[in-house]
Amino acid sequence: MPHLTVILGGAASGKSRFAEALVTETDRDRVYIATAQAFDAEMAAKIKKHKSDRGSLWRTLESPLDPAAALASVRETEIVLLDCATLWLSNVMLAEKDWEAEADAFLTTLAACPVPVVVVSNETGMGIVPEHRLGRDFRNAQGALNQRLAAQADRVALIVAGLPLALKGAF
Repeated sequence: MPHLTVILGGAASGKSRFAEALVTETDRDRVYIATAQAFDAEMAAKIKKHKSDRGSLWRTLESPLDPAAALASVRETEIVLLDCATLWLSNVMLAEKDWEAEADAFLTTLAACPVPVVVVSNETGMGIVPEHRLGRDFRNAQGALNQRLAAQADRVALIVAGLPLALKGAF
């Protein structure tokens, strides 16, 4: 398994399912770093379904604002799925933190992580231009983060309709 794999895709594209399959194909212990927060009933139900679908063979670390700290706690026998960089970035921006400094810390920790990591992230640049400034700022920040993740990754795939398109490396 490569050190860093990035899985990109749109909403409901199958990117999380694909990423989970990559992780479960290994014989390593599974760690799921969750960045989602349940601010409403719909998101709470989505989180509950994701946990149920994964089953009990995963160690889950809830880390909506500091995935670097969660990554620092992994053991040598594990493999990490971080789902997702998009929610993490939105959490950071809504908390009015310096997203670029936070991204620097995250990427530095990713590079130093002693185990394979699979990062899921949304491709947000293929839709309409957001009407509001915050939406445009987020879209631009997400695009910059995805570019940095992809540059650092050993392999990158774009998931469309549940199907992977290898952008970097072999799958």
